[in-house]
Amino acid sequence: MIHVEQQWADNIRTYEGDLLHRKADNPALRETRGKIIISRAMPLISRKLGITGTADVVEFHAAEEDDPPDCIASLTGRRGKWKPYPVEYKRGKPKVDDCDEVQLCAQAMCLEEMLGVKIGAGSLFYGQQERRQEVLFTEDLRCGVIDYLDEMRSCFNSGITPAGKYNKACKSCSLHNICLPKLRKGSVSRYMDSFLEGE
Repeated sequence: MIHVEQQWADNIRTYEGDLLHRKADNPALRETRGKIIISRAMPLISRKLGITGTADVVEFHAAEEDDPPDCIASLTGRRGKWKPYPVEYKRGKPKVDDCDEVQLCAQAMCLEEMLGVKIGAGSLFYGQQERRQEVLFTEDLRCGVIDYLDEMRSCFNSGITPAGKYNKACKSCSLHNICLPKLRKGSVSRYMDSFLEGE
């Protein structure tokens, strides 16, 4: 709906998400905590995947002696070698599907191309739980990124928004009144009947 139909709406959940991201998305805030450099709102690009984006946070951990050479990178203006570790901030709690893991893995794949390294893991920080959940970037997850990108490009190029799949999460979505997921789920007459019965 956002990219094909150019539709957007805010609600309390999108505002809460904005507040959670406010610190993470400030590129002027750079921190060094011991052996970790924290970079915020880092621009990402992958020519191979054909995507761009912004990582909420990328931590650069000082490399250890036993780290594989293909997992560490040099940073401009910094001595030593560093291991990139992406962290994505989410307002709620872990989802039943893998969409958050796929997003984080796509960020890692961009970083790998940009820095010429291999990244094995990253983290999702869920605001509702106030803790991190580590994600391993397996081959299956990497294939999932490519599959999702292919599917998204197909939808975008067709100019047709895929039909929504109504579930209980739809009620809290900021696009609920634009998407009308119950209408997309069934026929117009069934939707109108249920609407009239509700009155």
